[in-house]
Amino acid sequence: MAVTTATADTAVSAAPAESKKPGRFRETLAALPWLSPALVLIAAIVIYPAGYMIYTSFRKFTKIGVETGAAGWSNYKIALTYPGVNFPKVLMNTFIWVFVVVVATLVISLALAQFLNKTFRFRKLVRLAVIIPWAASVVMTTSIFFYGLNPDYGLINKFMVDIGIIDAPIGFTKSAGSAFVVAIIVAVFVSLPFTTYTILAGLQAVPNEVVEAAHMDGAGAAARYFKIILPYLRPAISVATLISIINVFNSLPILKILVESPGYDGDITTTLIFKYKTTLGPGVSSALSVMNFLVVLVIIGIYLIVVKPMKDRT
Repeated sequence: MAVTTATADTAVSAAPAESKKPGRFRETLAALPWLSPALVLIAAIVIYPAGYMIYTSFRKFTKIGVETGAAGWSNYKIALTYPGVNFPKVLMNTFIWVFVVVVATLVISLALAQFLNKTFRFRKLVRLAVIIPWAASVVMTTSIFFYGLNPDYGLINKFMVDIGIIDAPIGFTKSAGSAFVVAIIVAVFVSLPFTTYTILAGLQAVPNEVVEAAHMDGAGAAARYFKIILPYLRPAISVATLISIINVFNSLPILKILVESPGYDGDITTTLIFKYKTTLGPGVSSALSVMNFLVVLVIIGIYLIVVKPMKDRT
């Protein structure tokens, strides 16, 4: 009798678990009409182009884009071994570009957001001023730096001579090395507004009573910031960092405008894609695009593993 009762109880307890599956399926079907516009949009602007890019990377094309047949893995081999391209250096440039810009932007944005979170006169005007590089076109902002650094008529170059930083005008964008450094500075400048405002929004969520209680307990300013405020900013910093990695990785206009020197010494993988498209056609450029996408995934994966941005505050 006891066995029978236990069996009945097991059957009763198992029944709701089994009945949940049809219910969840029906809920999913009911949600599809509401989700379908977003799913169609994702399929149209993300999945289809990505799939076509992968398909193109395995096809042969002329320089003008006429398909001539299957290419196998030859496009990938050409992308990695094209004469004159030091691909390991291009990868190193890409890593330096993403790492330096994202880290510098994050550090400056943390300080700037902390300042903008304080109460002072004309705070709204200062906050609006921070938005300007974000609101302006990246091409326009980069062009201002490009012409301002011109050694013949650039105002930035002339200003640095007038205040004694340099003795004579310098062609900052004429060599790959100096142009790459200038591009990093410009990339940080245009990335600051988004990152700053994301972190500033996170600061609004920090409970003042917790900070005040720590202050009453004798915690100094540094202890309050690193032990209380910074852990609360983890979600905001995570979002800002991930989006910055993607944006910086694909910021073609800055390097394309500023790096005037011939060759490939100042290239990252993104700029190399467009040079390949012009010189070798869409097949090789698509192959490099696929590899570029994998590099982005690796960088983001390393960030998620090392930083663990989704880890709960302790």
